[in-house]
Amino acid sequence: MGERATVRKGAATILLVLFLLASASAIVALKAVTDRVVRKELPGSSIIYIPSGKFLKYATFGYRNLAADVIYLWAIQYYTTPTIDDRFDHLDHIFAIINELDPRYQDPYEVGAMIAIQEARDIQAAFAILDRGAANNPDQWVYPFNAGHIALMTLKDYPLAEKYFAQCMKIPGAPEFVERLRANAIYRKGDLKTSWDTWLDIFKRAPDERTKKIASNHLYDVKATIDGATLEEAAAKYRERLGRLPADLEVLVRAGFLREVPKDLDGKDYLYDAATGKVKTAVSPWRR
Repeated sequence: MGERATVRKGAATILLVLFLLASASAIVALKAVTDRVVRKELPGSSIIYIPSGKFLKYATFGYRNLAADVIYLWAIQYYTTPTIDDRFDHLDHIFAIINELDPRYQDPYEVGAMIAIQEARDIQAAFAILDRGAANNPDQWVYPFNAGHIALMTLKDYPLAEKYFAQCMKIPGAPEFVERLRANAIYRKGDLKTSWDTWLDIFKRAPDERTKKIASNHLYDVKATIDGATLEEAAAKYRERLGRLPADLEVLVRAGFLREVPKDLDGKDYLYDAATGKVKTAVSPWRR
């Protein structure tokens, strides 16, 4: 029985080796054929021989990490070849394969998102890659942070930026400045009440004078925005009723449009332009 088992095991090994060789030969042959196809006739022809991640998980016979390394290195070379005009068409698919083979492989998420933003100019692909990174690595704050930064600085989608920064803040080890980025996103999306409360909380908990100064400047800016909107609205109502803008802000109090003229966070008067009805601070929030 032992001898027969050994023979069967040897035969199985030989069959496996023959199968791998045949599979490799088939892939090489397919690559040779696709490489001869004119790209204008078949865009993306250089990558159609790459199987899906689900197939490769089984076809690699346990060497998923090695396969992920090989495809990742190939992808870097592929996406830095400017002569391949259609190379970005399947960018998310390629990195999804790498991510599926090795979900904890950190570099492909960040590099893939960087390629999507800087080279492909495909923001949605960048979000898709970073979202996979966050889902597969919930202990890593860098993925929602990078996504929040893209939403804030590139897309100008402030509610989305706030969502990503809030997600980042919940992960142990996230930098303390992420809270300030979230507060800034809240301000930019126009939620001034929440922005004020958030910056005030940051100010009260500030661990050092630098952070306290940053929070104070933002509080100055938020208050100026709120007060400016109130004063300009009152001036507009005054003009609507009387046909002209008020000569100064005190006129609005005397005419019953305001209880009092607010001052900035430092107790100074706002500057009012009687020709336009616009209000601004005497100094920039960042030069106080």
